[in-house]
Amino acid sequence: MSTPTTEIQHPGAAAGAGVLESRLIDCSRGTFAQDYWGRRALLSRGVSDFSDLFSSRAVDELISARGLRSPFLRVAKDGATLPTASFTSPAGVGATIGDQLDDTKLWKQFHAGATLVLQALQRTWEPIGAFSSALSRELGNPVQANAYITPPQNQGFDDHYDVHDVFVLQIEGAKRWVIHEPVFDAPLRDQPWTDRREAVGRAATTEPVIDAVLEPGDALYLPRGWLHAATAQGDVSIHLTLGIHNWTRYGVAEQLAQAALARLQDDPQMRASLPLGQSRPDAETLEAIREAMVSALTAADPNPSIDRISRSQARPAPLGPLAQHAAMKHLDDASPLTLRAGLDATLEGNRLRTRIGWFDFTDAELPDVRTLLDGDPVSVADIGRPLAERLLAAGALVPALG
Repeated sequence: MSTPTTEIQHPGAAAGAGVLESRLIDCSRGTFAQDYWGRRALLSRGVSDFSDLFSSRAVDELISARGLRSPFLRVAKDGATLPTASFTSPAGVGATIGDQLDDTKLWKQFHAGATLVLQALQRTWEPIGAFSSALSRELGNPVQANAYITPPQNQGFDDHYDVHDVFVLQIEGAKRWVIHEPVFDAPLRDQPWTDRREAVGRAATTEPVIDAVLEPGDALYLPRGWLHAATAQGDVSIHLTLGIHNWTRYGVAEQLAQAALARLQDDPQMRASLPLGQSRPDAETLEAIREAMVSALTAADPNPSIDRISRSQARPAPLGPLAQHAAMKHLDDASPLTLRAGLDATLEGNRLRTRIGWFDFTDAELPDVRTLLDGDPVSVADIGRPLAERLLAAGALVPALG
């Protein structure tokens, strides 16, 4: 499948470049991979017009007209997150939801200097969802999008680091970012900055590596572990953070260990009890266990587990039940169809694994399945009505638009 591009892009990007090179960085993909990815911060000036992704009008719509609930927004002031009850209320007549966003309460909090954080925008705002999906495919890692809306001259959070890489996209207003090198390189998800609060505080008083005001169209890449604090300038600031939930070597090692332990479950000798009266293994038993583990690690394949986790960390493209119903009702040989985006579909022999389940096919169907995986629209006549109906009913095929 081709990588989505956009016309609102950095003029120096190569023709046909993906969203990373065309929207987020002012260098080539190769240079970014070699010199910056997981290594160094990168400030890119004027790389894109991000108005197609988000805006102040989008903020107001999400808060006041979409019926969002508290998990999709948090509020921070003076470096601390405020309790949910301070910005939510019941939904009103006909609903039993007690934690919907209360726009009046939120206005008062914002007017008093609080920062609003709209979370998981890849689920609630379609342009960001499409952009995040495209970036995720390019980077090979899940992407989550949050928006930070900060009143003038306010700072939402103190100096801290994240346990995932981030791209910061300045949407409206201006924000000063102060960046320091890590006090702890490449932290894992269970190694938050609060475990090193004193070291972070000391580092924040030293000379920064970046001290810059981001204007609309600027982008900043921060590897996990890099310290940062941001303060809105003379007007309201809106910026997006695209959080990259990195696959790490340690994460692969975890899956390798689990795969090895699963193999050991099938070994009767490993399931055997320790000798009577022993609460811990003797040297001989421990050595035998160690040898069995090494053998299991050598034979283990972590990839099936990694694939399952990867598929669970993102969702396929939205599916309209009524549009799907209409497509099946009016299906004919000329109906254009395409594989649903974001399925992460992989053909293994006669089985297609996807984010919505797996499908088995006959040898005769495999050529048509491979045609679908190419990503171009097909007609019902191209792949046959039985296959088309089966995959439409499963939500794997959708009507091709345009």
